[in-house]
Amino acid sequence: MTLAKDLAGLSEADQNEVLSGLTAEQIEELAFSWGVWARPEQLAPEVGNDGAPWNTWIYLAGRGTGKTRSGVEWLRGEVCGSTPLAVGKRKRIAIIGETSKDVRDVLIEGESGLLAVHPKAYRPHYEPSKARVTWPNGAVATLYNGTEPDQLRGPQFDGALVDELAKYRYAQDTWDMLQFGLRLGSHPRAMVTTTPRPIVLLKQLILDGKTAVTRGKTYDNAENLAASFLLAVKARYAGTRLGRQELDAELLEDVPGALWRRALFDEHRKKPAQLPDMRRVIVAVDPAAKAKANQRGEDGAETGIVVCGLGVDGRGYVLDDATTTEGPDKWGRLAIAAYDRHSADAVVAEINNGGDMVPFVIRSVRESVKVVVVTASRGKVPRAEPVSALYEQGRISHVGSFAALEDQMCAFTNTDAEDKALKDRVDALVWGFTELFPALVKVVKKKWTDKWVGRGGGTWMRS
Repeated sequence: MTLAKDLAGLSEADQNEVLSGLTAEQIEELAFSWGVWARPEQLAPEVGNDGAPWNTWIYLAGRGTGKTRSGVEWLRGEVCGSTPLAVGKRKRIAIIGETSKDVRDVLIEGESGLLAVHPKAYRPHYEPSKARVTWPNGAVATLYNGTEPDQLRGPQFDGALVDELAKYRYAQDTWDMLQFGLRLGSHPRAMVTTTPRPIVLLKQLILDGKTAVTRGKTYDNAENLAASFLLAVKARYAGTRLGRQELDAELLEDVPGALWRRALFDEHRKKPAQLPDMRRVIVAVDPAAKAKANQRGEDGAETGIVVCGLGVDGRGYVLDDATTTEGPDKWGRLAIAAYDRHSADAVVAEINNGGDMVPFVIRSVRESVKVVVVTASRGKVPRAEPVSALYEQGRISHVGSFAALEDQMCAFTNTDAEDKALKDRVDALVWGFTELFPALVKVVKKKWTDKWVGRGGGTWMRS
């Protein structure tokens, strides 16, 4: 847009003089000129690693860096022509997010989403029921998610926007299906926006000659973020591995001395179709007790909700991670939803640090659910080591990828120096497999039974 280019060459005083005389149409033109507002790393590079035009552009960036805005602005530039009805470079696009909810709430309807970045005349029509977005010039984007890769089997595209690829439950399968569909036009392309996690797929893409990579940090976008947020995350996470990954966008490898290595997950990872019948399924809950929340300096901590299964083949399986920051009423319902979804036979929770509330929360949602409550007799690390050994022996598989859970596991060291309170998901997983492999850890165990008398209508029975 010529106005934006003209302004860029003026002094600040001259810019102010020009801006004061702009019409409403000119102000809108300037407001939607992404090239004026974007930082250099948010704009598409010319070539990939091999010096030729790229097929995949990866924008590796920290939390709050503007990944979503960068992605949808790139897509707008590819789809829209010089006028609302003019044809752009791309006509058939796939927009993929981690979940359907993320696609809707962030990529399409969010403050920096697709609808928000278009001037009114160019704005596409969103049809949620059809998972489709249509522009005035006839270009169409279809919406997909990283939990259902087979949705991408069959359709074809000339462009794609892939948001938070490293967090997908089935990242490799989703990417593979997309590649088969990127077959329209003279040069189909995909832009990937993601916080880096050292998954095999992402590392392979970064090294590919046909990939271009740009990087951004959370602090690069400081002028658009709340000062209180920046102060809080800097004080809490600066210098930690989590901060280096989530804020500085570093692609970190395994932690020396960690109880788990990512290669263990990748080597034994399974797809749902590969699962045997389950002998037992446990929903393990590590509640966000008030003491934990205070220790973390937040209004509320995460409640770890991890679904673990024991197959008829004698192997363990991580089936789901429904961890949440919601309060007891919501996490109780999420735990029961996971219980139903996986046909579980019990909910397991630690009684330490507020776990004694779990039976009451679960029974308030459904009276008949069996709840097993355990009391730790040892610290977190000794409890986790036997479960880690099962992974080393190749006896546990993850069904798909669980990015946040796997991050916690791979940061869990023998000394666990980096904040034990941040291991809610790991705690839940450990209790789940301790229940499924009872010879692992000696604990004092109590069970919820139907013989419940006294306060609240019940009593504890020692198993």
